[in-house]
Amino acid sequence: MPKSRNQKLKIPYLIEILRNKTDEEHGLNTGELIRELERYDIAAERKSVYDDIRLLQDCLGMAVEHDKSHGYRLTEREFDLPELKMLVDAVQSCRFISTSKSDELIQKLKGLTSEHHARELQRQVTVKNRIKSMNNTTIYSIDTIHCAILHDKQISFQYWGWTAKKEQIPRHEGKKYCVSPWMLLWDDEYYYLIAFDEASKEIRHYRVDRMRSVEERSEKRNGREEFSKIDVAEYSSGVFGMFGGNTTHVTFSCTSSMADVVLDRFGKDVMLVPEGDGFKFHADINVSPQFFGWVASFGDEIKILSPADTAAQFKAHLSEALKQYE
Repeated sequence: MPKSRNQKLKIPYLIEILRNKTDEEHGLNTGELIRELERYDIAAERKSVYDDIRLLQDCLGMAVEHDKSHGYRLTEREFDLPELKMLVDAVQSCRFISTSKSDELIQKLKGLTSEHHARELQRQVTVKNRIKSMNNTTIYSIDTIHCAILHDKQISFQYWGWTAKKEQIPRHEGKKYCVSPWMLLWDDEYYYLIAFDEASKEIRHYRVDRMRSVEERSEKRNGREEFSKIDVAEYSSGVFGMFGGNTTHVTFSCTSSMADVVLDRFGKDVMLVPEGDGFKFHADINVSPQFFGWVASFGDEIKILSPADTAAQFKAHLSEALKQYE
């Protein structure tokens, strides 16, 4: 049989055919494999196909199985179908990934399985109140930030917000922020950059999906001493909505039904001290309006005991809110 110009590509195309056309439930017999190769202008004989399959099994370690009912099947891959379904669900429901980027990523995930299983990956995940990001560059910003942290470098970026007219505008008249990135935190379905701000010389938080034109700079990072004092787990649990505030050691009194809420928020290492029908606990909190909103959401099930000025700030916060309804 005369050889075509694509004959040297026979093995790569055979691998592609097995990956795209076969899986645990679907296979191709020898004749079908020969016809699929012909689509790529590659001539093949039955004996050569047997030899090529043996090469894939013995030399490349590919899990190609054969039986009379299914033919040849690729039965193992980097990701199995349940894993790919989980990844598709995560991408589709993830808030910081835009709709167009979600579709792009899902198409790439489909390429990791057979065309038969790929149909099962076109899933529609319904998530209550899901609002997808409109920023297609977020995942690339995250990568730039990770690289800058790895290289011990500062970054610069523009920070954008919304107006009441639903217009996006840059903060600070479009001037670039310059910060030393130290960590990324996932909070309430958003990525936040925790960084040392070079202008204010303070630790600040920035929502990554609001950052634009993120670039790594040549200058070394600052703020190492400040961040060496931070326990990441405690810090993230004590910051509400990633809004900054003065860190304060706060004592709470709670009803027993609040145990799940407190442990979910502050971790299992927090000490719950029994008191009457409930308990007390302590936590380092970044006191902010978002923190007060969290406390208020549980009504009389939680109370700020100390410090007194934090309790007074909470009362003032509630009073100001009530004035709108007088």
